[in-house]
Amino acid sequence: MKSSEIREKFLKFFESKGHTIVASSPVVPGDDPTLLFTNAGMNQFKDVFLGFDKRPYTRATSSQKCIRAGGKHNDLENVGYTARHHTFFEMLGNFSFGDYFKEDAISFAWELLTEVFKLPKEKLWVTVYAEDDEAYEIWNKKVGVPAERIVRIGDNKGARYASDNFWMMGDTGPCGPCTEIFYDHGPEIPGGPPGSPDEDGDRYIEIWNNVFMQFNRDEAGVMHKLPKPSVDTGMGLERITAVLQHVHSNYEIDTFVNLLAAAKKVVDGAGAGDCDQDSPSLKVIADHIRACTFTVVDGVIPSNAGRGYVLRRIARRAIRHGYKLGARKPFFHALVPALVKEMGEAYPELRQNEQRATEVLKQEEEAFFRTIANGMEILEKALSGGAKQVDGETAFKLHDTYGFPVDLTADVCRERGVTVDEAGFNALLDEQRQRAREAGKFKMAQGLEYSGSPTTFHGYDKLIHETAKVTAIYVEGTKVDEARSGDDAVIVLDHTPFYAESGGQVGDTGELRNAAARFIVEDTIKIQADVFGHHGSIAEGSIKVGDTIIAKVDAEKRARTMRNHSATHLLHKALREVLGAHVQQKGSLVNAERTRFDFAHNGPMTAEQIRKVEAIVNAEILANQATQARVMGIDDAQKSGAMMLFGEKYGDEVRVLDIGSSRELCGGTHVARTGDIGLFKIVAESGVAAGVRRVEAITGDNALAYLQSLETTVSQAAGALKASPSELNARIGGVLEQVRALEKELATVKGKLASAQGDELLAQAVDVKGIKVLAATLEGADAKTLRDTMDKLKDKLKSAAIVLAAVDGGKVQLAAGVTADNTGKVKAGELVNFVAQQVGGKGGGKPDMAMAGGTDPSGLPKALQGVGAWVAERL
Repeated sequence: MKSSEIREKFLKFFESKGHTIVASSPVVPGDDPTLLFTNAGMNQFKDVFLGFDKRPYTRATSSQKCIRAGGKHNDLENVGYTARHHTFFEMLGNFSFGDYFKEDAISFAWELLTEVFKLPKEKLWVTVYAEDDEAYEIWNKKVGVPAERIVRIGDNKGARYASDNFWMMGDTGPCGPCTEIFYDHGPEIPGGPPGSPDEDGDRYIEIWNNVFMQFNRDEAGVMHKLPKPSVDTGMGLERITAVLQHVHSNYEIDTFVNLLAAAKKVVDGAGAGDCDQDSPSLKVIADHIRACTFTVVDGVIPSNAGRGYVLRRIARRAIRHGYKLGARKPFFHALVPALVKEMGEAYPELRQNEQRATEVLKQEEEAFFRTIANGMEILEKALSGGAKQVDGETAFKLHDTYGFPVDLTADVCRERGVTVDEAGFNALLDEQRQRAREAGKFKMAQGLEYSGSPTTFHGYDKLIHETAKVTAIYVEGTKVDEARSGDDAVIVLDHTPFYAESGGQVGDTGELRNAAARFIVEDTIKIQADVFGHHGSIAEGSIKVGDTIIAKVDAEKRARTMRNHSATHLLHKALREVLGAHVQQKGSLVNAERTRFDFAHNGPMTAEQIRKVEAIVNAEILANQATQARVMGIDDAQKSGAMMLFGEKYGDEVRVLDIGSSRELCGGTHVARTGDIGLFKIVAESGVAAGVRRVEAITGDNALAYLQSLETTVSQAAGALKASPSELNARIGGVLEQVRALEKELATVKGKLASAQGDELLAQAVDVKGIKVLAATLEGADAKTLRDTMDKLKDKLKSAAIVLAAVDGGKVQLAAGVTADNTGKVKAGELVNFVAQQVGGKGGGKPDMAMAGGTDPSGLPKALQGVGAWVAERL
């Protein structure tokens, strides 16, 4: 029975028992920023179990794609070296939300395993929590499992309820006993039954866990019975497949047999030749392609933080194992089609995103292959001579200079039985971070101590507040009672219309004034989450703590900033429509001039895609819909469909903003209607990091000024070429053709001139120990002319070493050539470097031909004079 059939039979069985088949959620839990990756089938039902969410069903079943490669649940180091550890796996599960409980859950599991999957009953063992007499009785009396195959597991983890057979969601909250089902592979496999001293062997393998959420644990540790107990189960598809296919390792099941064959093929093709098909490294590669591809498909790109770092770590681990097998060029990305063939039917998102996943992994792989050879060479040198530990300095150099993560260094060392001085590495890393902090430019408000009342923000509704009270003043970082004319200061108010920089939107500018003083606000920043610092200088008079002042925002700059910020929301949604749902915000900067938006995408946008995005945003603007902002609970915001940024931490209450068809969480300031944006124009698109693109756009009067400037430029170009704007492209094409023809003609003339000069130079060649040596300047020559002349001189001189030079302004161009009969002793690369070093440059090339450049023409005569002696020393 294939793994795909086992998955289907499981789901259909529970559907026949009244369960709703629920599709797998992404491996990136979009509604739970606290969880790095989806690591269990119950993750998507967490709010249902907690009573925060209601579904139209009380029974569910799913096959959930899971990743355990970071955070608390991390199996990465074991992958490839054990029979059952994976970074990616599928968890089959059935769930009851206050519907059936222990008896039905146990009966369903037994029926499926023994009647549908036909497993021998005598091969199955079960464990129960030591105090769960109810579960024991069901297994023994109703199902008929003999007492000798039922094992009671008590508190074996050092505390009350700390047991392999007692599940908890956290220190408090829903919890309960569980019962696990084990399969006995037989006495020929080493290992003892669960609960015995030899339980870690491979004979008895856990295949299914049934969790009974029976209690609610309070802060005092008291267990209270839940009014509606629930069931959460999990059975690894890979494990049950191994049992049903009668193999002892998950890597022997059909899915992995095919992926391992594909992995061997691509690794062999990348330089390994014929690698060992039983190598643990192939298992690592076959496992890791699943984790990496599903992670990319669900919206993560390689980076140096969070989920992106875990993805990068897994990918680079796979690449390193391919390198270990002999691969010397990218291969890992080529496995994506093989994975799609295996799992694309069950997970259509793989087929839909096959090309993108391939491109993202290829980009990461190419980047790492540029550094892995250097890193491995340094590491191999450090490990030579029988060293038992790689010092922290070497590990840090690999990390900092070569992009070789310390966990990858540790992975290599672990294979050799060597450790890494992690304390030394961390000390050097801390030193680097401290240097970065000291070199960074921090705003004045950072580090200020404030203990007064918070600032009340009125800037959503008005730009002037006439009765603001000064609660604190800071001059040069010191808290003072008064700031005088000329002082640079930070002023805190009890009420303000000024928006403080956050969420990518810059802080407001404007002025604070009263009858005695005027303060120019250059920026507004947060001293604390709810305390706003107005940073600027006293233009007139003085301001004291306790003064009442008028706070007035620069209305024009605020309006421009709001237009750009509102356009950013429409841009984000349009990018997802045009490029795909994988687009996620990776950073933004919104000010009065433009919006800068960074997002996850693996390649440059085409001109057509840019036009489509512009059209979508401008259509939203023309619709002139009213903007709506609502403050609501985080749970209600999730249910409303508001877009949230992965990894961001939100409070219990959030601000949900509707702009056109976009709905996102945002605390920024925005236009009243989409039509207020006026006009939207993308002015730049570029790459800022691997898998991250940047769009810069402008709106309103800025966009109008930009288009008018372009129109002026086009008109001026058309006038210079004596053409109308509509004829400009054709006219430019004609001029370019004319230029190319003139360049070709000039090159021909230069070649003839150089040839003539070359013939004249033959007489300057001198005999040095049997070969002709020529060192001369060729007037007006470029690099091509130097090379062409060099070839002709070598043909005519037969046995020679030649240096030709040309000077253009303050730059020197050099070419060195050595005939084939002399390259054993005289190398063109060394010869050209000898001359280049004397004219402020360097260069290199092949033994028979090399080029160089320099910036000091004054040293050229002496350098050319020394060529003969330099050649003589080598003959």
